[in-house]
Amino acid sequence: MEMTVSMKLLIDTRTKRVLFAEASKETVDFLFHILSLPVATVIRLLGKQGMVGSLANLYESIEKMNESYIQPNQTKDTLLKPIAPVGTSSVSLLLMDDVTTDRTFYRCGHNCTYRVSDDPSSICPQCNRKMTTVVQYVAPPEKQASTEGGFVKGVVTYMIMDNLVVKPMSTISSITLLNLFNVKEVGALQEKEVNLGMDEATKLLKASLQSEKVLTESSSLVSDVSTLFC
Repeated sequence: MEMTVSMKLLIDTRTKRVLFAEASKETVDFLFHILSLPVATVIRLLGKQGMVGSLANLYESIEKMNESYIQPNQTKDTLLKPIAPVGTSSVSLLLMDDVTTDRTFYRCGHNCTYRVSDDPSSICPQCNRKMTTVVQYVAPPEKQASTEGGFVKGVVTYMIMDNLVVKPMSTISSITLLNLFNVKEVGALQEKEVNLGMDEATKLLKASLQSEKVLTESSSLVSDVSTLFC
């Protein structure tokens, strides 16, 4: 079953724009996680045709490069499929469904000075034996304290603006925004809850790199929402 996050859009059908979205902590965690994505991962998700500029050319150059020109201790995947920072929430890894977040570390099994590696074929510089003994990772106390996971707390609902400004939501802030947007006809406002799966999340990521009206431009690509703009 595909993992999804959701948010509730408030749409002004008169001006054909999304004013803001109401979102849970899981959705905000996902949006913030975009900032930690390696550039190569973004290119792979969007496709080289979806990129603006020349970064896609760098990516394609590595793809096409003959292995004979690459250092023996390196692989193309080191750059093309880098390991992203460990996610703090399974939902925040929506765009990373092809990447493993668990990492295993190894050390020399003999009485050598402790050194660790993430490759069991690494050679201990002290005894010249392979480092094959698994080392267990222990999270620091501050990371163990929260069982909720993610980056933000779930005690409030969050407001996401069209340009992806994120802040805690309140009734006062909602009313203030309606005045700021000069909304005269409350009847022209419609709510629409949308689910973001892999496809929709990728479209949102692309829009965030190209526009200041991310929700408006992305929502027209989500099923049923575009009909509100007709």
